Amino acid sequence: MPYRGLINARRCKMSPLRFLGPETMRQRRMRDGISHQKNLPIEAGLAENTPEAYVSCKVPVEGINMSKNLFKSVSVAATLLAVFAVASYSQDKKANDSAHKIVRYGDLKWTGIIKGCEIATVAGDPDADGAQFVLRIKCADGAKVPAHWHPTDEYLTVLKGAFLVGTGESFDESKLQTMNVGNFILMPKEMRHFAVNKGETIVQINGVGPFKVNWVNPSEVEPPAAPAAKP
Repeated sequence: MPYRGLINARRCKMSPLRFLGPETMRQRRMRDGISHQKNLPIEAGLAENTPEAYVSCKVPVEGINMSKNLFKSVSVAATLLAVFAVASYSQDKKANDSAHKIVRYGDLKWTGIIKGCEIATVAGDPDADGAQFVLRIKCADGAKVPAHWHPTDEYLTVLKGAFLVGTGESFDESKLQTMNVGNFILMPKEMRHFAVNKGETIVQINGVGPFKVNWVNPSEVEPPAAPAAKP
C-alpha cells in the first residue's frame, strides 16, 4: 500500500525534500519510513529507481496549532452554550413555579374538624415544618371552639360573620371579644384560647407550619358529624 505521506512534487506547494545522495538512500528510508514503491507518483524526467523520484510534503506546524486552537474554541463555545441553556431553563422553571395562582372559593376542599366547623387549605402545606400556609375555617352559627393552642403563631382574619374569641384554659363567655368582618388578631404560639361563632363565619389563618391544634381538654371536643351518604 502506498505511503500516504508522499505526494507528487508538482502538486505539493511546499519545497520537496530530496535525498542527498545514493549512499544515504537506505538510511534515509529507515529514518523517514519511506518505502520505494513503483506505484507512487514520480517527477517527470527522473528514473523511478532513484531516490530523487520520490518526495514528501510536510504539514506546517502552524497549521496543526491552528487546528488545535480552533478545536478548543469550538469546545469552549459548546460548553458555554450548554451552561446558558441550563441557566435559562432553570430561570424559566423558577418563574413558572412562582407565577401567581388564583384559588376559587368553589374549589376549596372542606374537611370537618369539630362539630359545626370545617377546614380547607388555600395555599401551601400546613403540615410542612417551616413552610408558609393559608387556611380557612368555616363554622355554623353558634358553633363553639373549645380551649386549645398552637405550636406556632396564628394570624387570623375574619372574612364572614362574627368571630368571638377569648383567652384562658377553659371556655369563659365573659372573656369573649367580638371580631367582625375585616378584623385581625395575632394569637401567639402556645397561647390558650377559645371561640364561638355568630352567623355562618369564615376566618382565614396565615402562618408557618406545622399547623396543629392541641386541645386543653379533649373531652370537651365534639367530633364532626358524619358526611351524608350519597344516594
